[in-house]
Amino acid sequence: MFQDLPAAAITQFHEESHARPGWPQAGGPHADKPVDNPWHWIETNHRFNSLLWAEEDLARRKDVPESAIAANKRAIDGFNQKRNDAVEKIDEALLSRLATVQPAANARLHSETAGSMTDRLSIMSLKIKAMREQTLRTDVDAAHIESCQAKLAKLLEQRGDLAGCLDTLLTEAAAGRAYYKIYRQFKMYNDPRLNPQLYKAGA
Repeated sequence: MFQDLPAAAITQFHEESHARPGWPQAGGPHADKPVDNPWHWIETNHRFNSLLWAEEDLARRKDVPESAIAANKRAIDGFNQKRNDAVEKIDEALLSRLATVQPAANARLHSETAGSMTDRLSIMSLKIKAMREQTLRTDVDAAHIESCQAKLAKLLEQRGDLAGCLDTLLTEAAAGRAYYKIYRQFKMYNDPRLNPQLYKAGA
């Protein structure tokens, strides 16, 4: 049921994307897949996480006008909304494959969705990329390199554990031993109907 979605393939895709020319502005190999294919949304999620990561770095600058930082913050809001929308689409696509599976009476409810775990793997790949770059710097002392190497090892361990947990969840869900629900993010700050600073200004 989920043979095309091993966590190892997802993490490999994340890693390969960082080396792809034009990424993340340009899409990757799954951009044109049907919208009911989880890979379409796995790529979309990773692309917006990558754009978000770069924008977060820009927003920390101290040598640019405040207007530039405001533009960064607005871009961050937009990328974050699209990233979260993609997480929900991943879950919808995965749960559609589970539509015929009846969870057992003693099936456990998993508090985190598979889409959310996939999102965390994407973010982990960005942390790993950034930390790996720190270990390759030539303008810092040995203590900095050693510290970053230790952090990189811990990040790789954390990603491996998370990938294993994702595989376990999908395997158990396919067998009816576990299940999860889509928990909508309901991001209120981007919605002019729900953010009081926006709907009061428009009143």
